[in-house]
Amino acid sequence: MKKRIFSLLMLSMMAFGMVSAQNQPTEQVSYTFNPHWFLQLQGGAQHTLGEAKFFDLVSPTAQVEVGYQFSPVWALRLGVNAWQSKGGWGEGTANAWGLPSNTYKWNYIAPALDVKFNIINALCGWNKDRVFTMNVIAGAGLNLAQSLDDAEAIVAKDPTLMKHYRTGTSVMPFGRAGLDFDFAVSSRVSLNVEAMAHILNDHYNGKHTDNADWYFNVLAGVKIALGKTVNKHVTVIGPEPVVVEEPAPAPAPAPVVVEEKVEPFQCNVFFKINKTVAEAQEVAKVAELAEYMKKYPETKVTLSGYADKGTGNARINSRLSEGRVNYVANLLRNDYGIEAERIYTEFKGDTVQPFADNDSNRVTICVTK
Repeated sequence: MKKRIFSLLMLSMMAFGMVSAQNQPTEQVSYTFNPHWFLQLQGGAQHTLGEAKFFDLVSPTAQVEVGYQFSPVWALRLGVNAWQSKGGWGEGTANAWGLPSNTYKWNYIAPALDVKFNIINALCGWNKDRVFTMNVIAGAGLNLAQSLDDAEAIVAKDPTLMKHYRTGTSVMPFGRAGLDFDFAVSSRVSLNVEAMAHILNDHYNGKHTDNADWYFNVLAGVKIALGKTVNKHVTVIGPEPVVVEEPAPAPAPAPVVVEEKVEPFQCNVFFKINKTVAEAQEVAKVAELAEYMKKYPETKVTLSGYADKGTGNARINSRLSEGRVNYVANLLRNDYGIEAERIYTEFKGDTVQPFADNDSNRVTICVTK
């Protein structure tokens, strides 16, 4: 008998624990991109296009940039590239002309403004955990090149070899384009490799060939985000109400006062295609909901945002459904004074379609309890 009573008691406690666990509130976590400033520090090598051997025209270069990442795809940066460029001829040509050397060098400073386009995020969508990204870069700037004193002996030997020989600093506009590759180390730090081609007018290397002058940079360095790159959103989903059956009250001689039964209130706030702001007739529904919640201050509301599957894609529709549910929640809180703890929000994107009609799924469904 004692064993039977003990077994019943244990079963009751287990059942109570399961019910309690099922009725705990849960959290839904999502993440969105956060616009931010960033800093890039890079060093590497430059090759100035010319007649000498490839490695004879390689020199050091460095670059510092500050930029702003407006979205997962687009960024703008302002920076300075500087150090050294080279010019020259093949060794056989230099020896034939009796030149004292076949190469010469000069220093430069080149501020530039660039636009960056993230190919990976554009094609695959933003992912906070992505390790590798690739950007196309295009920009323009001014190259402040110093005098060609290193070529003075060459010019003294044959002045006709360098028709654009300069003794002071020259300022030349340039255009540039290239690629960079980012490898994330953390949410704010990444290692990058960048390759850029620069085009200038024929005067840059001092020689006259009726062709544009070119130099190419390959740099490696670090990129540091100057602020958080990700926003974390936590939505609390309330537990299902537990219905406890109570025995009927014993009859009493006094009249029984029947309490008013509060019927749940539901409304559907519809939106136009690609919109997260509702029109006036839909806002009126939110006003009715707010009046109901003021009349019954114990009630809470669950707002569920959706987007139609017939247009857009999963990423766009997730953003639209989130914007629609937040729009209704903000109206209730800010315009009608409903306390935030009485409002639960969730957004489904196009993963759930509550209505058979495609256009009706651009909606926030509001249900009180």
